[in-house]
Amino acid sequence: MQGLRVLVTRPAGQAGSLCRLIEAAGGTAVRLPAIEILDPVDMKRLEAVTAALSSYDLAVFVSVNAVRKGLDFIMARRAWPKNVRIATVGARSAQALEPYGLAVDLVPQHQFNSEALLALDELQDMSGRRVVIFRGNGGREYLFDTLTARGAAVEYAEVYRRACPEGNAADLLGLWQPGALEVITITSNETLQNLFDMAGRSGQPLLRRLPLVVVSQRQAQLAERLGFSQAPWVADNASEEALLVALQQFRAARNA
Repeated sequence: MQGLRVLVTRPAGQAGSLCRLIEAAGGTAVRLPAIEILDPVDMKRLEAVTAALSSYDLAVFVSVNAVRKGLDFIMARRAWPKNVRIATVGARSAQALEPYGLAVDLVPQHQFNSEALLALDELQDMSGRRVVIFRGNGGREYLFDTLTARGAAVEYAEVYRRACPEGNAADLLGLWQPGALEVITITSNETLQNLFDMAGRSGQPLLRRLPLVVVSQRQAQLAERLGFSQAPWVADNASEEALLVALQQFRAARNA
């Protein structure tokens, strides 16, 4: 990856690990947070879930941010109930439990998405089970709908909200010029949409020409709808290691 200039769009404070891997492999990481992680506007629902946490059978954390924001709030007020099992959508979220003295009970082994989690044997018959899903504002309803269809009583607890960083599109124009970047990493649909919006009318035609490394087919489909000229390179999952492998494969294919 010698000399490969990679735009890393993860939130501020969460891009360091990927940037270090890119730089250790000989690339150059350029940081541009394209999503902000903020506290919920209303904490009352989270307070109610925290107070009643022992009444749930399963807690699902959909992201690293859900783990950190949710557990920071909960563990400041009570211990985690031993009867409540924990599921995460991905391996990074499972690892994020460790500083809180918790371990994951259910996590997919390869593909890190709702579909892979729902494919686990333990989640097939959910009759009579109470489930709380810790997440940000909005997002897909697939996990909620599928668990409900399988017999569970499912509730949401929003522990953070996502926002598009403020900025001046003119200040970013230099990034989209030929030679400034070789590839952009994207780890969520909202991040890609935010980046497109941040580029503004003047920057979007240039941005559309740049290659993307994404972590799901859903993001590849959004890139197509937004008019990106090249089909994105899709990493196996959203982990730093999978992104690095995808970047190396992208570079090898480009050189070939």
